[in-house]
Amino acid sequence: MTHRKRIALSLPAPSGSVQDTIELAQQAEAAGYDDLWLADAGGLDALTLVPILLEHTSRVRVGIAVVPIYTRTPAVLASTFAVIAQAYPGRFIPGLGTSSHAIIERWHGLNFEKPLTRTKETVALLRSMLAGEKTRFSGDTLTSNGYVQAPTEPALPIYLAGLRPKMVETAAEIGDGVILNLFPRSALPKIMAHVATGAERAGKTAQQIEVVCRQMVAVTDDKAQARQAFRASFVSYYATPVYNKFLDWCGFPDAAREIREGWAAKDRERTAAALPDDLIDEIAVIGDAPECQQIIRECADGGIHTNIIACMYPSPDILSATTGAFQAGQFDW
Repeated sequence: MTHRKRIALSLPAPSGSVQDTIELAQQAEAAGYDDLWLADAGGLDALTLVPILLEHTSRVRVGIAVVPIYTRTPAVLASTFAVIAQAYPGRFIPGLGTSSHAIIERWHGLNFEKPLTRTKETVALLRSMLAGEKTRFSGDTLTSNGYVQAPTEPALPIYLAGLRPKMVETAAEIGDGVILNLFPRSALPKIMAHVATGAERAGKTAQQIEVVCRQMVAVTDDKAQARQAFRASFVSYYATPVYNKFLDWCGFPDAAREIREGWAAKDRERTAAALPDDLIDEIAVIGDAPECQQIIRECADGGIHTNIIACMYPSPDILSATTGAFQAGQFDW
């Protein structure tokens, strides 16, 4: 199966309101967006919101990028996924990821241990449960015995997030799609090579793996303000061990080290300055509508099938300009 190019909108609405999110979802569907994608990092619970959005729309797919694998057991995930898949067949894409130390350990008080193993064991258990098999599983990070539920048919696709080589390859090997995030675009060819390696390991081609990415976009004439908004929102991401190592691996070791050291010293000014404008311009999509549209086209040509437009600086005018730039009639491939 070769996946087509898709344009998606990231939700929830900036207000965090369920009603506003429903209305934005309906507007996006009417504007020709292919998908709606949620995060699941606190606030509005994505697995509660997905069926609400599916019920209030008729055509779009609704996905999650990502559900943290540590915060719900495989049995909870399997039973939840089964309900949504039965009620809205073919329109739900669950995406799983390890999340980060900050979210798993600080927010949830859980141990962020053996992320690669935990991902593999979660997927193995999920696929078994969704197939209707009684569990008899004892792994390094998970165990389950005697759990059974009705099979979900057709089989539900499971997408997996990856950053560095091992996780990207694992996502392509055992997942139906790979979810990328916050990478400098110069690293995309290297990332895609690992998608191909993982796919081949499972006897698949890279073309059979849908690649999804949430793009931080601001359609604006004030690039400096948008860069500052990105810096304020995301420098803390690159201070976490997972994203800091990722930035280093992508080819920016000096920036990674400066962010890491500035953060450790609690020097917020130094940390922010370590994310320079030229690096932000490699990660975020900032500019007028034609500039932003061209960057998204280049990402699609580089292998990203589903580009999720996330307005990173959602003042009403920039939100309107950003979502409008990618609606049907304004944007094409």
